[in-house]
Amino acid sequence: MPTVFTHAIVPLAAGIALGSVRVSPRLVAAGMIAAMLPDADVLAFAAGIPYADSFGHRGASHSFAFAMLVALSGALAHRPLRTRPGVAAAWLFACCASHPLLDALTNGGLGVALWWPLSDARWFAPWRPIAVSPIGAGFFSARGLAVILSELRWIWLPCALMAVVGFATRRAVSSRT
Repeated sequence: MPTVFTHAIVPLAAGIALGSVRVSPRLVAAGMIAAMLPDADVLAFAAGIPYADSFGHRGASHSFAFAMLVALSGALAHRPLRTRPGVAAAWLFACCASHPLLDALTNGGLGVALWWPLSDARWFAPWRPIAVSPIGAGFFSARGLAVILSELRWIWLPCALMAVVGFATRRAVSSRT
């Protein structure tokens, strides 16, 4: 998996690219939380749930069904997010779904249960350039540094480019009016 804070970069960059008129700062923050939320399943380890179980790491919480539940909760809480229900739902679905899609691009683990509950099968993308992050204290090692460098290359830089291009495009369009 990419590191949990890297998952939050995707909605942050998209929010910057789209601007606060389209995506409120509160909705961006909720999207960042939604993008990190699937990794709360690491608590399953403490509960004795095996990694490969449907409710283990990268299981049910890494599915489109889970992203839909997060989207529904966002639609219900649209007022504090300062947006319309449909916008909150679409944004939070995309943010939450970005998590397993990024995890599927990693070079380790058991894959993601993207289609749970329809299927317990774990899935990987055909192209897996992102180094998988060690869980726990192993992150503070040479391997952890390699993961950060991999994430910078494959996630942070493209997200920064998306944010800059979106921001610059919005400024150019607004200066013409």
